[in-house]
Amino acid sequence: MSLSDHPKAYGTAALTVAFVAGIFVTLGFKDLYPELENRYQQRLNRNRNARRRNSTNTSSRRDSFLFGGPVSLEDRESSFTTIDRGLGIVDGIAGTIGNTPLVKIRSLSEATGCIILAKAEFLNGAGNSPKDRVALNMIEVAEQKGLLVPNRGDTIYEGTVGSTGISLAVLARAKGYKCHICMPSDMAIEKVELLHHLGATVERVTPAPITDPKHFVNLARQRAKEHTLSSETESRGFFADQFESLANYTAHMKTTGPEIYEQTGGLIDAFVAGAGTGGTISGVTKYLKEEKKLTNLKVVLADPQGSGLYNKIRHGVMYSSTEKEGTRRRAQVDTMVEGIGINRITENFESARSLIDDAVRVTDLQALRMARWLVEHDGIFIGSSSAVNCVAAVMTALKMPKGSQVVTILCDSGSRHLSKFWKSVGELGLEHNEEEKGGEREEDLIEVLGLERPGQSEK
Repeated sequence: MSLSDHPKAYGTAALTVAFVAGIFVTLGFKDLYPELENRYQQRLNRNRNARRRNSTNTSSRRDSFLFGGPVSLEDRESSFTTIDRGLGIVDGIAGTIGNTPLVKIRSLSEATGCIILAKAEFLNGAGNSPKDRVALNMIEVAEQKGLLVPNRGDTIYEGTVGSTGISLAVLARAKGYKCHICMPSDMAIEKVELLHHLGATVERVTPAPITDPKHFVNLARQRAKEHTLSSETESRGFFADQFESLANYTAHMKTTGPEIYEQTGGLIDAFVAGAGTGGTISGVTKYLKEEKKLTNLKVVLADPQGSGLYNKIRHGVMYSSTEKEGTRRRAQVDTMVEGIGINRITENFESARSLIDDAVRVTDLQALRMARWLVEHDGIFIGSSSAVNCVAAVMTALKMPKGSQVVTILCDSGSRHLSKFWKSVGELGLEHNEEEKGGEREEDLIEVLGLERPGQSEK
């Protein structure tokens, strides 16, 4: 009796032959292409942790195999030293930094007729702010220079209003360092508590002008120097110096700028951001304008009330034409906004100042109203500097042609601003629900922010 008389038996035999043939082809594949072994070994020796984005080359490798192109083997064996980003695994907390989403804010886009996109930097996985990128880059540069050595007892010192300190505290622990933060005493208390829980030493400092040796930045510099000069320990103190260290803006030039360009396909009409150290606006601007040659891109500084940077961009001086820059002893910027706004020019800001086209000033009330608006209309809960950026993005969009694409930054979550910024939102009565307001709900964003509609003459 032949196999043809039994179709099922015939099919089973055919499958068995095909399976055995496949095994022989696979086993013989390496002999047919001896160079594969060398390529395989070379791939094992590569440092996959240097890859900043997930690879999507699986399908192209498959096509190469089918159509006779170059073939490479990929190691899928997990270990403590070899991490494959293609599997969604990252090496430590530092691996969670970057590649944050770009979010279309629908209510702002509808109100302005432009597409307003926000880089959600509060979703960075270490300290939940764009300062994660900066802190990581500053530490890595210091390690390359031998200024920091893991597990030697070295301490990272920094003067910060919060976010940079939090990012440094997280990464310091992960990389084998201690962290000492000097912070103005009028910052939101939840930032202080978070730093304590992260294992950092927090030194709260009475607000003072930068010319004062007891200014929080100057004090951090002094503490690092004292640590290094101490004869009681072989460890060193490292002053991160986020305001002047060029590792700040280069972090954004290497990562944030390229991500924004890729996510938008290079279709960006305006970029809007505030400045504290100036690292974010400078790094992104330099990448987009200098490296990608987006010469028509409009870069706008978002500045809170009390800051001098608005006047510097608009009029060339920090305060007025009768005051010489750098001679006034000014205290903290007169605003409840934390993280942006400053009364001096940092090295980071200066690196791209000539590339900034315009500046807008945002009041505290506008920032408070924007923060509440975004919760009610988009479910986005942000902090003070993010609110300033969003107001400035709206102000910029209103002056641009319909359909223009405007990108800004969501720096921080509202959870770090409960005791100060969001407390003020509540005190102003902005959190009443629809029933408390008699069922009425304010829908006119332009009126809510007190802005002029397109076509209206400037006041």
